[in-house]
Amino acid sequence: MIVDVDGVPVFVNTGGGSFDPEKPAAILIHGAGCDHSIWGGQNRYLAHHGASVLALDLPGYGRSGGEVIRGIETMANFVARFLEVMAVEKPVLIGHSMGSFVALELAAMLGDKACGLGLLGTAAAMPVHPALLGAAEQNDLTAAEFVASWGHGTRGHVGGNKAHGIWMMRGAIRMIDSQKDGVLFAGLSSCADYQGAAEAASKVTCPTSFILGAGDKMTPRKAAQPLIDAIAGSVVEVITGSGHMMMTEAPDATREAMMRLIRKVA
Repeated sequence: MIVDVDGVPVFVNTGGGSFDPEKPAAILIHGAGCDHSIWGGQNRYLAHHGASVLALDLPGYGRSGGEVIRGIETMANFVARFLEVMAVEKPVLIGHSMGSFVALELAAMLGDKACGLGLLGTAAAMPVHPALLGAAEQNDLTAAEFVASWGHGTRGHVGGNKAHGIWMMRGAIRMIDSQKDGVLFAGLSSCADYQGAAEAASKVTCPTSFILGAGDKMTPRKAAQPLIDAIAGSVVEVITGSGHMMMTEAPDATREAMMRLIRKVA
């Protein structure tokens, strides 16, 4: 469905369920160069097992209109406004990579109004190599190829997709390359520039789950440890056989980790 947020048409996937404000609302926030489709292995299950699902395309991404947003804080403010428009009362903020920064910043902003926080493929900082930023700025296909290559663990490079005949690596490259010009660069540079993760983590009060890939080369567990230490009572779930793209590399295990967070706050 399309939701108007202050004149910006935002595409939202509900996982095939209707929005029920009485249920916890899983707000699924994608990473740089991705869109709502990255949650295809999780959103429908969540929507039919006790949660409302709102997997949005950020402005300029996927099927959403508007100009792409630069800056994690600005994205968090936009998603906060989206929650107001949707009248979400029980948000469970779940973000991947860049989206984890957005979810973290938003959870800090909302305080007790945030019911839960799920951080997938996250870190206290996400520096980006200048060569990758340069390729992304030029809208060069090699940027998508590099992100897909480093984003997948060993199994993702050689196969392992649950859907027969589909290669995860090429699917990721196609998704990233299909975004509008400038989108990947805006996302990567926003990640590189964001310095507020540790401060935001210190303000989080809701139940928090870190969902991390055992073979993640982009955001290994040690890079997330400062955030884990900062959020009292947080739970860490390490997905075996997965790199950074755990939603597609290990969809079932990732889905179950997300469901455990949602059940905790239901």
